[in-house]
Amino acid sequence: MSTKNNSAISRREFARRAVFVSAAASLSPADLLTAESAAATVPPLQTPSAPKLSAESQAEAESRIQVVFAQHGSRLSDAEKADLRRLANEGQAVLDRLRAFATENGDGPGLYLKPLIEREKKPSPRPTPSKPASKPKNS
Repeated sequence: MSTKNNSAISRREFARRAVFVSAAASLSPADLLTAESAAATVPPLQTPSAPKLSAESQAEAESRIQVVFAQHGSRLSDAEKADLRRLANEGQAVLDRLRAFATENGDGPGLYLKPLIEREKKPSPRPTPSKPASKPKNS
């Protein structure tokens, strides 16, 4: 049996303490007073230019967004809705590239492993013939 030491802490507790220490170390009292003014002067994150989508791709992405908004729209903030639009448009560009790949009905999945090097198979050892048991001699 193992006995637990009262001074030992769990991994979860260690991680929690490490987060608190690093957060406390990164903030000094001077930073706490100016945090609100610094947050007001930081410009919003710049998003890269949206991918150019065809009209039908835009319609598909928009319909996907509307389905999510219909199900979860009341729980999403404006920032989350904007992020969802961005992700849907980026994902639509990836879907368009994937759909452009030509496949046939007989094509198999590309999920199995093909070794790059053919290895020699070792011959299986031959079983040694067992000697027949000798019959007891009757005298």
